[in-house]
Amino acid sequence: MRKTFLLLSAAAVVSAPVMLSAQTANRGLASRYVQEAQQQHPAVVQEFGGAETGARAAYVDGVGRRVATYSGVNPASFRFTTLNSAVENAFAVPGGYIYITRQLMGLMNDEAELAFVLGHETGHVAANHAQARQSAAQRNAIGGVLGAILGSVIGGGIGSAIGQLAQQGSTLNTLRFSRGQEYDADRLGISYLARAGYDPAASASMLSALGRATALGARVQGKENRSTPEWATTHPNSENRVAQASQLARQTGRAGTGLRNRDQFLAQLDGVFVDDDPAQGVIDGRTFVHPDLRLAFTVPTGYLMQNGTDAVSIQGSGGQAQFKTGRFSGNLQAYIQQRLQELTGGRTQIQLIENNRTQVNGIPVEYVVGRAQTSNGIVDVSVFAYAFNQNTAYDFTMLTRGGQGVGQFAPMVNSLRRISAQEAASIRPRVIDIYTVRGGETVQSLAARMAYPNFQAERFLSLNGLAGNARLVPGQKVKLVVYGQRR
Repeated sequence: MRKTFLLLSAAAVVSAPVMLSAQTANRGLASRYVQEAQQQHPAVVQEFGGAETGARAAYVDGVGRRVATYSGVNPASFRFTTLNSAVENAFAVPGGYIYITRQLMGLMNDEAELAFVLGHETGHVAANHAQARQSAAQRNAIGGVLGAILGSVIGGGIGSAIGQLAQQGSTLNTLRFSRGQEYDADRLGISYLARAGYDPAASASMLSALGRATALGARVQGKENRSTPEWATTHPNSENRVAQASQLARQTGRAGTGLRNRDQFLAQLDGVFVDDDPAQGVIDGRTFVHPDLRLAFTVPTGYLMQNGTDAVSIQGSGGQAQFKTGRFSGNLQAYIQQRLQELTGGRTQIQLIENNRTQVNGIPVEYVVGRAQTSNGIVDVSVFAYAFNQNTAYDFTMLTRGGQGVGQFAPMVNSLRRISAQEAASIRPRVIDIYTVRGGETVQSLAARMAYPNFQAERFLSLNGLAGNARLVPGQKVKLVVYGQRR
């Protein structure tokens, strides 16, 4: 049964004043959705690199509960989790579970910006957006081993085709809010922000920071081959959205006043990992390197990667793929059949076109290329399985247009290699260092310390919300990204 609710249009959100009257309701959440959230929580945490614990996690939880107090929902109904993920994202799932990644926190410059993001996600729950989102996911779910990574890249309508090929798996990555819901959540988040005593102008500064990071990411993406941040995808950003947030903040009558708590926030951010955690592998240009698994591979030019806890997703104009491991008994053919079963759920027949074995960089390999007929046309399915050692196998599972076979992925499947202990030891994490500016230091001199081979000044300015002509003053605190130690 679907519940209905009123969604404000973008225009309505602009004109609707942000009310600051005391909240009278203190309702709970539907037990069905709370139970589902509890059941899904371990899988979400696993997919996004694990949950952080300790002082920083407690700090985020405290800020979240502070803004949730004004949502009309019992604050005890919410659970705020900080994820060890290199994906810039925050999201809410049914039942009041709200997640934010360390990577998104790294874009922020004070506690009020954190409060706005958590308030925005709280607003989605308070407005029952999650129920509508779940209904949409049930109608449009794309599941299976490739469900989380496959969309419309392989031509029109392929999302539906993959939906027929893959029937298992999570629907998390298919869940999207409408633009109207996003504006509604902005409005609610700004209201909570002001009532909780924060500066509501933090909403616009946070959205501006996101816009800067997204624009810079588009510039460097070709060099880094890292996919577009999830937050930029699921929470559409624009100058218009920033302008509307500014207008809503002014309507509260409190813009420019209230708490920002910059020093407290930066103290919590000091030492946070940026980009990939080496324990989960590292994307370095077109190459993925995993120091603990002692392996590396390279994707074709123009293809993008997204690193997850259990898999690396690869996408480009010629198809999409996933690299991961699975149960291995020493029989690569059985391993491949297991992967195909996971992909199809046993509901779609795959006609095998090629079944062979070879070696890649001294690693035994067996592979199959198959073809499946879907309502949207023919899709080629390829699985390359590598016996890395007696107990461990890895595979690339690839989908391309019918007739292409492995296609542009051929160099990738031939690039998997073992890495030396010396190469593995050289891989270090990037971390945020909160630095106090000294006399005579400039944007250029500090940017030179950034642990990146390119766009150092642009990254420094974006990270700190500074204009290109910014002048630093002694005593000012800034964020640097430097090399740290592996944990």
